Amino acid sequence: MPKHEILFIIFSYLVGSIPFGFIIYYLTDKKDIREEGSGNTGATNVLRSKGRWAGMVTLVLDMLKGGLPVLYGSIHFDSPVLIIAGGAAAILGHLFPLYLKFRGGKGIACFLGLFVAFHFPSALAFGAVFLLALFFTRYVSVGSIAGVTVVFFITLFTQVVEVAMIVFGLTVLVVSRHRANIKRIADGTEYQFIWANQRAKTKNG
Repeated sequence: MPKHEILFIIFSYLVGSIPFGFIIYYLTDKKDIREEGSGNTGATNVLRSKGRWAGMVTLVLDMLKGGLPVLYGSIHFDSPVLIIAGGAAAILGHLFPLYLKFRGGKGIACFLGLFVAFHFPSALAFGAVFLLALFFTRYVSVGSIAGVTVVFFITLFTQVVEVAMIVFGLTVLVVSRHRANIKRIADGTEYQFIWANQRAKTKNG
């Protein structure tokens, strides 16, 4: 593999390793987000622990981590396999960040950001399936797992087999990061998302 391509993969991993959720929470509360809530550095845990705006900022920044390597790769390389590999390296960085002793998030925002840049119809499908699953179950984890799964099947029928294999590996990794969520759902202890109107009704009576 040429030097430029190797550096691209390494740089993508290092970008993905930037723990925006950890940074935002530490700068505002002087605490480690990994000691709060689910113990993850991703947007969902920041949302629950810090609030809507902190969660949204973390979501956008984590999406950029997945999308920017893909955009760079699309400009400098002709191979879709190499381009998606850069995005995959960023997700690995988010899951196993070098800067936090390899203890990171679950990769959903990075995964979505990757496909916003790589194959936007897949990102739209992710969003639609995620929202439907969230609406009917009120579990963010179920929406996340459903979203990445549908993206894999779209990739399987629209991309070359090497790209589909990489996305399959990412799907397995992301789903495996939700093992604790799946167990809590089975136990009936998983956090359920509360819509704004439901929160208002709760406050009023």
